[in-house]
Amino acid sequence: MMSAAAAARAAAGGGAVRATADSGIAGVGIGLRQPHYEAVCEGLPPLGFVEVHSENFFADGGAALAVLEQARSHYAVSLHGVGLGLGSAAGLDPWHLDRLDRLVRRIDPVRVSDHASYARVAEGHAALHAADLLPVARTPAALDILCANVARVQDRLGRTILVENISAYLSYADDAIDEPAFLERLCRRTGCGLLLDVNNLFVNALNAIGTDDASRAAAAAGGPETRALALAHSRGWLDRLPGDIVGEIHVAGYTQTPALAIDDHGSAMRDEVWSLLDHVLARLGPRPVLVEWDTELPTLAVLLEQAAHAAAVLARAPAPAVA
Repeated sequence: MMSAAAAARAAAGGGAVRATADSGIAGVGIGLRQPHYEAVCEGLPPLGFVEVHSENFFADGGAALAVLEQARSHYAVSLHGVGLGLGSAAGLDPWHLDRLDRLVRRIDPVRVSDHASYARVAEGHAALHAADLLPVARTPAALDILCANVARVQDRLGRTILVENISAYLSYADDAIDEPAFLERLCRRTGCGLLLDVNNLFVNALNAIGTDDASRAAAAAGGPETRALALAHSRGWLDRLPGDIVGEIHVAGYTQTPALAIDDHGSAMRDEVWSLLDHVLARLGPRPVLVEWDTELPTLAVLLEQAAHAAAVLARAPAPAVA
């Protein structure tokens, strides 16, 4: 097993220089989670960046914000939100947007992101929040709503954001636009970028396989044939995606249950996810890559080993062509 120090050096490409917000980062980062605050801020593994969930740092002070400011003094920080509900027809929560704006101005992150999902619905004169990432219908009307909300966030922050493709466990009968085209239209119309989560893509492909009881049972088992079909579908999805819109890539682990593949970020990355990362980087060239692990957190050494693996895949990516 690789040591934590060796894994850290590999994750940073062997160098000691840490990227800053204005350096055009294309390295490997990890999600900075509370059990690892002390080890990261004191040990300072030479990562490309760290990513945190924005909503955890909305308070005006306190220990968590102090830790984030300490981390920011050593690393570029990517702010990844889970609560804007960018696809919500009820609009954005003004308080949430105010708090995000204050955090962005305080931390000066290298990237700001959220999800292509909805969470808020109108209820009389108020709005209810689902506290989940619910999928939007891929229709022209839903795209209009998503674009309007993304534009509002970008106008408020004075910067572009990245929007992530989500793992979805249902679809809509009126879906009219395939997902790569839907995300491209969002990016072209608003100027935002795409946060490409290849684990979400693979989970969705696994769960979409099978149209009758027998094939659904086979798919639920997550066997080799099912994974091969899902991998081929995912590669085709990636090949339809314009590379110039991709601003960051996430890799994560999932759990296979008897009924579904669940995107729980609670385990090491699967071979198929690494394969998809290799595939998309070979096509697009280097992009920032985040190792996402949010539940059943391992030791920092294990997380850094995963970052080292991602760094090895990233190192094989061809250099971008010179114009």
